[in-house]
Amino acid sequence: MGQAGMAEAAVRYLRLRTGAGAERPVDPLPRPELRCVREDERAPVDQGEFRRVLGQFATGVTVVTAPAAPGEPSPAGFACQSFASLSLDPPLVAFMVGRTSSTWPRIARAGVFCVNVLGAGQDALCRAFAVSGADKFAGVAHDASPVSGSPRLSGALAWIDCAIHAVHTGGDHLIVVGRVNALGTDADTEPPLLFHRGRFV
Repeated sequence: MGQAGMAEAAVRYLRLRTGAGAERPVDPLPRPELRCVREDERAPVDQGEFRRVLGQFATGVTVVTAPAAPGEPSPAGFACQSFASLSLDPPLVAFMVGRTSSTWPRIARAGVFCVNVLGAGQDALCRAFAVSGADKFAGVAHDASPVSGSPRLSGALAWIDCAIHAVHTGGDHLIVVGRVNALGTDADTEPPLLFHRGRFV
């Protein structure tokens, strides 16, 4: 599928509409057929070892937010380590989210998101957005990003305001590509929050 077809599929997935523009709930993407290890086979990589080895790679920590979609009481957001810049022309970024995430469908319905890059002193904020089923924005200072209106968290080192450009499957995760519409940073702030070997550093 070419880029145009991929974008069209993403739009169909994200913005299902009926009648005079009324939105329907977004259906989850079908889970891809993943090859399972049979009983007589040895697993190619032990999951615990996979986590241990990949944990040697330090990652930055972000919170991905989206405005409340019609009919939802509050904005959406989750803590995300799997974030990266992707393309300069056009300006694209990407993040990965588990297919079982309860927050992702809300971001998908919004069709937009803001990536908030956390600073070294914001580990408590990260933990607050890593839980499920709570009002993650309770007591959290934020304003609206300039294009999408997604929550822009106070004190974040940087923010990247995006529209969803494409969604790809990647095993038990989804790869979400965003087209950057606005961004900014505070050059005089502290170092970034990092996650390394299972803990913040």
